[in-house]
Amino acid sequence: MPGWDELEAPVGQDIRDAQQVRDDLNRLVLRVFTSEDGAKLLEWLEQAYVDVPVAVPGADPSYAFFADGQRSVVRDIKARISQARKL
Repeated sequence: MPGWDELEAPVGQDIRDAQQVRDDLNRLVLRVFTSEDGAKLLEWLEQAYVDVPVAVPGADPSYAFFADGQRSVVRDIKARISQARKL
């Protein structure tokens, strides 16, 4: 099990490496969700989690936070697709 010493260790990753990892992930998301099956999946995700009310009258208020979390995942996927198209 890692200890506290590892938190104090210098970070060896160059910022360019982090950008490359982010770009690679964005390209992966673009390839997956612009395929025929991926586009169908993204459409379903939007219908199931974005195109629905965030809060329902009479429901527990925490439902809105949960629903917003689901929406944010779909928004992240769409943002990554957009970013990958600009690369």
